[in-house]
Amino acid sequence: MKTGDEESRNILIEKNLRLVAHICKKYEQCAIDKDDLISIGTIGLIKAIDSFSPDRNVRLATYAARCIENEILMAIRAGKNLGQEMSLYEPLGQDKEGNEVSLLDILESDGVNIADKVDLKENIRFLYDVLERVLSERERQVVAMRYGLDGEKEQPQRVIAARLGISRSYVSRIQKTAVAKLTKAFAEKGYLET
Repeated sequence: MKTGDEESRNILIEKNLRLVAHICKKYEQCAIDKDDLISIGTIGLIKAIDSFSPDRNVRLATYAARCIENEILMAIRAGKNLGQEMSLYEPLGQDKEGNEVSLLDILESDGVNIADKVDLKENIRFLYDVLERVLSERERQVVAMRYGLDGEKEQPQRVIAARLGISRSYVSRIQKTAVAKLTKAFAEKGYLET
């Protein structure tokens, strides 16, 4: 096989398919269908055969078993991550009239647009992330006090200046610089037009 003989590679794959089936039995209780498990395990086997080197102090079967198991475990983890996600528009069932009902329909029943709420939460999360990434500690303090963020009440510049022990004009310069940085970050993300 190492000389490039494709037939030898295929024989190695075929002769080790029982190893795939044996390892897949350990994972029969997981959420992945048995046939899919076999397919995933076979991919692991093929990767093992393609990357195996006889120079290693390990048998092919031992090496292949580890590769097959790793491939299956990666698929299980990926399935768990996908399983936790749910679309707001995914149909959940039907109402009494036979209309399809989605999660969004249920959440919007109080008259509030849930999609707008989700967008708002995402924007707020982005704002706090940007505040942390692009502003200095002093700039974050001034912005938080000036605009009422992080549990602070909105304060006029003179009050902020007194609290921080700096001049009102210095507070104004810090605020202007911070707002410019935030505007640039929001424009780069596409939230603002420049």
